[in-house]
Amino acid sequence: MLWNHVPDLGGCLYAIPDGAAGIRRTIRIMRELVNRYRVDPMIRARAITLLRLTPSKDEPSEIRVIFEFVRDHIRYVRDVVDTETIATPDKVLALGAGDCDDKATLLATLLESVGYPTRFAVAGYSAPNVFEHVYVRAMLSDGSFVSLDPSEPNGLGWHAPNPVAYFEE
Repeated sequence: MLWNHVPDLGGCLYAIPDGAAGIRRTIRIMRELVNRYRVDPMIRARAITLLRLTPSKDEPSEIRVIFEFVRDHIRYVRDVVDTETIATPDKVLALGAGDCDDKATLLATLLESVGYPTRFAVAGYSAPNVFEHVYVRAMLSDGSFVSLDPSEPNGLGWHAPNPVAYFEE
């Protein structure tokens, strides 16, 4: 029966305020999850397994394979109605699903587990100070950043143009 394969979905509850303060709190929680799970042996093993077929020390290839795994193999699923949820990276892997903050947190965690510093970019497209989307920016060894949006069917370096609200953590 399918239900025998559903992982434990236990978690924590956080008080998240509305508006921009809520978005900033959500990003802090996401960063805390990345910091906690990037040293998890299962997370690091998954990242290393993904890298096995890339040339050693080929940063664009390494980032691309991890990005494409999250983009293509973790299904986008919206949050519960009227409830912001943030899943831990291990739960997102186990379920194979999450929304933009879940996919971004997993992507950042996998990248950081193999040495790529990341930032979260938060953008809004409808009104100033209204944030609607989050994606990852990964740092290369030369100090430059590459945008990675695992919730959209686009390639490495793509991000939606012309946000009216934007910040990076």
